[in-house]
Formats: sequence, C-alpha cells, structure tokens
Amino acid sequence: MASTLNRKEATGNQSSWDTLLPDFPKGPLCKYRKKASFNWKEMAVFLDGKDTIQLKNRIFSALESDPLFAHHPGEDLCREKYQELTFLRCKRLFEYDFLTRQEIIENPLKILNMIICIGMYDWSLCLQYSLHCGVFAGTILSASKRFADFVKQVYSMEIFGCFALTELSHGTNTKGIRTTATFDRSTQEFIINTPDFEAAKFWVGNMGKHATHAVVYAQLYTPDGQRQGLHSFIVQIRDTKTLLPMPGVMVGDVGKKLGQNGLDNGFAMFHNVRIPKENILNIAGDVTAEGKYSSSVKDVKECFSAALGPLSTGRILITAVSTTNLKLALSIAIRFSAARHQFGPTDDEEIPVLEYQTQQWRLLPYLAAAYALDYFSKSLFENFIEFYAGLLTKQRSQRQADMGREIHALCAASKPLSSWTAQQAAQECREACGGHGYLAMNRLGEIRNDNDPNCTYEGDNNVLLQQTSNYLMSWMNCIRDKAPLESPFGTINVLQDYHHILGWKFTAVSVEECMDSSVPLAAYKWLVCYLLRESDLKLSKEKQSGRSDFEAKNNCQVYYCRSLAIAFIEQTVLQRYHDYIHDPNIPSTLQPVLKNLSALYGLWSLSKHLAVLYQGGYASGEEAGRFIQNAILELCYRLKDDAVALVDVFAPPDFILNSPIGKASGELYKNMWVEILQGSKALNRPSWWAEFCINKPVTGRLRPNL
Repeated sequence: MASTLNRKEATGNQSSWDTLLPDFPKGPLCKYRKKASFNWKEMAVFLDGKDTIQLKNRIFSALESDPLFAHHPGEDLCREKYQELTFLRCKRLFEYDFLTRQEIIENPLKILNMIICIGMYDWSLCLQYSLHCGVFAGTILSASKRFADFVKQVYSMEIFGCFALTELSHGTNTKGIRTTATFDRSTQEFIINTPDFEAAKFWVGNMGKHATHAVVYAQLYTPDGQRQGLHSFIVQIRDTKTLLPMPGVMVGDVGKKLGQNGLDNGFAMFHNVRIPKENILNIAGDVTAEGKYSSSVKDVKECFSAALGPLSTGRILITAVSTTNLKLALSIAIRFSAARHQFGPTDDEEIPVLEYQTQQWRLLPYLAAAYALDYFSKSLFENFIEFYAGLLTKQRSQRQADMGREIHALCAASKPLSSWTAQQAAQECREACGGHGYLAMNRLGEIRNDNDPNCTYEGDNNVLLQQTSNYLMSWMNCIRDKAPLESPFGTINVLQDYHHILGWKFTAVSVEECMDSSVPLAAYKWLVCYLLRESDLKLSKEKQSGRSDFEAKNNCQVYYCRSLAIAFIEQTVLQRYHDYIHDPNIPSTLQPVLKNLSALYGLWSLSKHLAVLYQGGYASGEEAGRFIQNAILELCYRLKDDAVALVDVFAPPDFILNSPIGKASGELYKNMWVEILQGSKALNRPSWWAEFCINKPVTGRLRPNL
C-alpha cells in the first residue's frame, strides 16, 4: 500500500523540509497559514516522500525554465497552433527523459507522479505523451517479447502511436466493434477492413494529425470463415517520413471538442490494408501459419477480457487524473475564499468568504474527498503493478485471475466516482469564486472542460458501474451457500459477515461520536450488504415474472445495482483511507487533521444515501439524520483554519497552476490586474470601430413593406 512507501520519510526535520519545499510569499493568506494545526511541509513530505517531491520539483522547474512551455496571457491560440505546440512540447518531454528505467523499476509509482505533474500543466500534453508511451507502448509490451525492437522505436519517437478501439457507431459496447482482420494463408498476412463509415475508428487520441501507427482492435476471421472475437493488431497508418496516409488508409481529425483541444483526436478507415502475420498482438490468441486459431485462454469471456486488459490501465490513470483535477480546482477556490473579503458583522468590517458556513460546506467536503481519493488512487495503482507483474511473467495462477477480476471491478467504479466528484467540484469551485471564477484566465473553466471527458472515455461511467455490480452479484452464491469468500486485495471481505451486518443499526448517540470515520464506515458496510441483497431480490423477481436476462438486468440498475456499485466503491475508498490514517505510525502532529478529513469524507458521502439508510431500517427517528448533518457542519468548521495549509500540501507552483486568483501569495486583485493588462489587445480599440463611429444604422431600413 502507498502508506508503506512514505512512513520513513516523516522522520525528517524542519531543515530538511525547507530544503525540499520553499516558503510561500508573504501576503493575505499568511493569516490562515499561521492558524493551521499542522506543518504543511511535514504533511507533504509524509504523503509523497522525499524522492517524489524531488521528482516533482525537477519536472516543474524544467517546464517553467523552458521558453517552449511559457504561458502567453491574453492570447487565444487557434486549435492548429495549440496542437502544434502540444506536439513540440511532447517531443521536448522525450529530451528531458525525467525518469530512468532504473527509477521506474525501483518505484513504479513515480510513473504516475510524472504523468500527473505534466497533466497539472496541460492535460492535452499529458494525454498525448501517455497515450504514446503508456497505452500504445504498454499494450504492445504486454503482448510478446517479439515486439521489443518495435517498442524501442516508440521510445526514440521514430514512430508515434495511438490506441484505436472505438468506432463511430460503437464506443462502450466494444463487443459490437465491426472492423475486421482476416487472415490470408497464402501471403501470411492479415487484411484489415472497415465495412462502412459507421465502423470507422473514431475518437482515437493522437490519430488526428500525428500518429504513424495504431493498435487497431478488430474482429479476427480465420480462413475457414470463423469469427474468433476481438483482437488487436499493429497497423501503420501514416508514412514516418512524410506523415501522409499509408495506401488504403483514410485518416483525419474529428474536429474541435469542448476541451483538450491540444490533443488531436482522429478517425480512420481501412480498405484492404495488409499487415504481416506477426503484427497480431497475441495477448488473447494467435493464428498458426496454416490459419488455425489458438488461445491459451479457453473461456470466451476471459479471452475478451484479456484482449481489453489495457482499458483497466486507462481507468486507473483516469482515477488519478480526475483526483488531480479535484486538487487543482480546490487549490484555486480555497485560496480565493481565504483572500476574498465580502460583507461582515458590521458595515465597516468585511470577512473572508471562507468564514461563511455555506462556503465551507460547499468546498471542504471536496477537500476531504481529494485526500481520500488521492490515497485510494495510489493504492489502486500499486494493486495494478502487482497484477501487471504477473501478466509480464505469464502467471496463470488462480490468484492472478482473481486479481484481474477485482482490479477490473475496482477501476470500473473508481473512474466514475473520481471523475464525477471532480466534475461536480470544478463547477462548485467555479461558482464559489463568483464572477472571477468565470474568467478563463483563472482556469476553472479549463479544468472543468478538460475533466469532462473523464466521465466518458475508457467506458461511460454509468455503464462501467454495471461491471462492478455484476462482480458483486457474482458472490451471492457463495453468500447463500455460506461458502468462504475473499479477494486478493480484500475489498469484498466485508461480505464474509453479510448476514450479521444486515442486522446492524445506527447506534451513535451524539454529534461528537459521529465525527469518527468508523461511524460512516459501519453504515457503509450495512449499505453495501443491504443493496446487494435488494439487487439480488429485484433481479430474481424480474426473472420470475418472465423477463429475459437482458430485460431483468436492465430493470435492476436504477436504485439497485447502480447504487450498489457506488456504495461499494465509496465504502472501499473510505475503508482504505480510514485504515491508513489510523495507523499508529502516522505522526501525532498530522493524525488529528487527517482523522477529521476521513470523517468528513465518510459522512458527506454517506449523507447522499440517507434515504436508503432509513428505507432499509438502519436508521430511524430524526436524530440519526441530524447527527450526520451537524457532524458534517462541525467538521467543516474545524477544518476551516486548516484548509489553506491542506491545499498548500498538493498545490503545484504558480507557473503550473496558472491561475491569478489561485496564486500562493493570495494577492487576488493585484495578480488579476497584472494578467489583464498583459493581454496584447486589452487596451486596444476594436478593429471594427468604424462600424459604430461612422457607419450608423438606418432604423427600419430592412423592414418588409407589406
């Protein structure tokens, strides 16, 4: 778990912390920084560790010092120029080569930290780099050693890659993919074909302008005409010398999006494009020279899951990316709230808007969520590293298969939870900063729009939740038979006490008692068991009434399976964070504020399920609901003075955050004023000035004469 990586780092002292983390400039935020109950530098070193902070400093410093990464206030880049800049910056990242192979082997979590650092600067750049080096290269690496030389070309940027799964008419329903790959025994080649425009590969990142090669997912057909299911192939789509399309390939850009417009999302169609037999990524299966299909995975569903294994990597990454957007938005909004003064007890006294209960209630639960989700995303990444190591070494054990199922279920729910939380928080932060939050220069709109696709790509959130609920429902036979049940990472072990937990009741007798995360955690355990029981009963009733499996499952989603998956992932996040912050090795100087964050996250998340807690009989009477609500407000109040220090822990440097109202100095108005006046056309009269001054309208000139 992530905690084991960092505990040793907490033994440093003020001098070592100051070396790693410079003091913030003096300004309006000093008042809150002095009130904090803990040392933000100690917290940062404890959570990240010295090595990670040094890596972050190295990346941030390099970007800030390089003119290619300079910001240009007031300048609106056209889409083509933005894409060009993104690609040039991506090339520069290769030249920096921030992580050595040895560093990655020693601490794989550094890959995640590097990606996050780049994303904090610009998500278009981060995704272009990650899709090429991570998703494209990672998919090839996990297939076979025969692609080793090919991967070298990836990391020398001799080729540029993309991951072509979705089509114009099929996205989340990957089983419906219609691109075909037919094996020609006479030439030992696969022939890639797009049957019609609806089967064109679509939304593929890097494909629009730059990619020379694609991992293309297609239905594999053997010479006997048998369809063998979805498989992936390496297909060259552009010439590496000219970037012109290869023969038989039509490739282009999908157009302007709501955000991430530095990333070139594209489409492609294939007409009898021939590729060598060796270009099949034999993750799920292969074809012999005689055209016979073979697979080490016998089960059809397992074969399909193996083919789509890289999607789990993407969902784990999105969990971390969304959590980072949550942090960015909160860094801006909380610093703004602490420095912005409005109204007060008298006409002569204005107070910071952070002092208002409503502002605390709007922002601080999201701050608690940022800490809980950050820990969870790192622990999930470490779970995945364990699983991925097994893939690379071709492990076929039951534990390996069980790890794959559990990780799939976790990331299928953590992506929705983190992306939705970040999306809602970005909007709340935008509104909490008033009109100034609506200015593009303050970046909240960019954060919101760049986070938006996290709710959709790598699987629509609502559809993904069904995969998690299916996983949970699959354990019902074990529960009914009272058979032993456990999972490699322990996330379903709560179901071992399923029958006992269903008898639990809400027992807290005061607001103070509720302010420990064990209270919402107990409620969540009951909630998961209750929703699992109700979902199972609902499905049985639907089937008994004569509905097909498809209809029955469709009728069990809203209020049942969907709620079950959400409750399960919230309970899992809370359980991991609760266990982490109650570890005796956590410094006593940090534990109180971390416990408050854990309790607030648990209660705030649980409060959205109050109706079900009452409906199922876990809670009764007015007091339970009141205790939870009042505990949330009390925890917000207690965390108010720590809020600025808590965002200081994870906020990137001013250059990276790139928000005048979010700067570490807290000089809101000075920073905004300077940025506004730096705009090259801020003081210019409009080029169309004569349309007002000279060319006056003739009122009614164009009125119809009827």
